[in-house]
Amino acid sequence: MKQPQLNGAYYGPPIPPQHNYRSVGRSSGCGPCCLFCTLFKFILSIVIILGIVVLVVWLVLRPSQIKVHATSATLKQFTLSNGSLDYDLDVNMSIRNPNRRIGLYYDYIEAQAYYDDSRFGFDNSLQTFYQGHKNTSYIEPVFKGKNALVGDSITSTYNKEKSDGYYNIEVKLRPKLRMKIWIFKIKHIKPKISCDLKVPVPGTSGSFKETKCDVDY
Repeated sequence: MKQPQLNGAYYGPPIPPQHNYRSVGRSSGCGPCCLFCTLFKFILSIVIILGIVVLVVWLVLRPSQIKVHATSATLKQFTLSNGSLDYDLDVNMSIRNPNRRIGLYYDYIEAQAYYDDSRFGFDNSLQTFYQGHKNTSYIEPVFKGKNALVGDSITSTYNKEKSDGYYNIEVKLRPKLRMKIWIFKIKHIKPKISCDLKVPVPGTSGSFKETKCDVDY
């Protein structure tokens, strides 16, 4: 027999409801490993940003170290007797700031004089000053007095160099600097400056040659 019309409706077995299943032992939250990865990415981002900032600042400023020369050195007295040195030494020095955007404050300068690795002179009366961009300044340390020298080779070195006509004297500068970048002033830096000088023996016809000094930050 023909089935009666059902008015387009479908009558069949009921459709079971959908269920969300969760794996046993798993959590939907972020665990320690996830937190560590997030923290690592954050720190890495900060480091990269700081690196880019430093690189940009360096490219803009292009910092260069100061250039120091001993332009003249004169000995009026340099006599060694019984281990004591009677000395009178004048040195003229130029300091060049080659930077276009960095100024330098020389807040303190001391000069030391050495002979055969033994210090005999000291001058901390040098004037402080500000040095502008691409500027050359001059200082004149003076060493005068009498001092005992320690060392077994002092006498032999002195006699040999006296006969050669030149004394090998080392002059060291120990300045305290602050850098001025725009309106900012950076804390003290203390470069070590060493000048190995060949100074003519007093009363001889020798002449001093301008000497470039080593600068170490």
